[in-house]
Amino acid sequence: MPAHSHWILSVAWSTDGKKIASGCKAGKVCIWDPVTGKQLGKSPSGHRQWITWLSWRPMHQDPDCRLLASSSKDSTVHIWDTRLAHSVMILTGHSQSVTFVRWGGEGLIYTSSQDRTVKVWRDRDGILCRTLSGHGHWVNALCLNTDYVLKTGPYEPANDRLSKPEGDLHQLSLTRYNKLKEVISEELLVLGSDYFTLFLWQPSTGKKPLARMTGHQQLINQVSFSPDARLIASTSFDKSVKLWDGRTGKYITSLRGHVSAVYQISWSADSRLLCSGSSDSTLKVWDIKNRKLLMDLPGHVDEVFSVDWSTNGEQVASGGRDRHIKIWRR
Repeated sequence: MPAHSHWILSVAWSTDGKKIASGCKAGKVCIWDPVTGKQLGKSPSGHRQWITWLSWRPMHQDPDCRLLASSSKDSTVHIWDTRLAHSVMILTGHSQSVTFVRWGGEGLIYTSSQDRTVKVWRDRDGILCRTLSGHGHWVNALCLNTDYVLKTGPYEPANDRLSKPEGDLHQLSLTRYNKLKEVISEELLVLGSDYFTLFLWQPSTGKKPLARMTGHQQLINQVSFSPDARLIASTSFDKSVKLWDGRTGKYITSLRGHVSAVYQISWSADSRLLCSGSSDSTLKVWDIKNRKLLMDLPGHVDEVFSVDWSTNGEQVASGGRDRHIKIWRR
């Protein structure tokens, strides 16, 4: 699917699986049809520097998966109408590069920046609700306790994502989201930084963090809520994966076994297993209930940079410096 003239830095599937968004170093955003491989409409223009992250509006708020948010090194976030291929809103306020954008489930958009702040925006009009500050260094990891249900929308984890659920997809997405809200009560945000520290926030109401989570000895690479939102996992250059309570941020345990930096993690759909990829060229699968190593997966011949667990829980995909993608069956 050639259209970009520079490195592609971010890709994102729409929740209904009918569109793929891509953003490149030239500041260009493209929307694609995954069936035909053809570009849908023209490329919207507006960013002056490269795209850092892409996030679709959740399906329970946007049945047609029409709106897309893109963050950029030019310190702005654009909200795109992908059908009309133009910007409907520009979020300005960060003084340095915006590193992440996340579209939450409560009508809020969250953005993190190299200016060491996170800003919370109202998605219907782009009004800045509050600024979350406290990090001493760049924010380089961000996640919501609603991430999994927002990503999967109407698709139940036990089912094959390729088979269409019966009924109205918008209503199914809303039902799944409301079911999660009964468990979590509030949308929570976790941030990780180069300062070896995690912060847990309740961004819809508070300007002060619920918890300051310390323990990592080197910079944090990734942080992720479990699909059931009960646990938080974080990875670091200190060779460990740490588990934290998803409601309070309280430290639970460290999963040790890697002999080099841990780059990424991915949860199984049932929240019982966690897979980690490391610069030691291996993946490891952890039993969360027993907090022990369940399986060691050698096979890559160089660093493993990325890992993702399929929605139906049957397979794990990994990729790394050896330029190979490997599929692992559960």
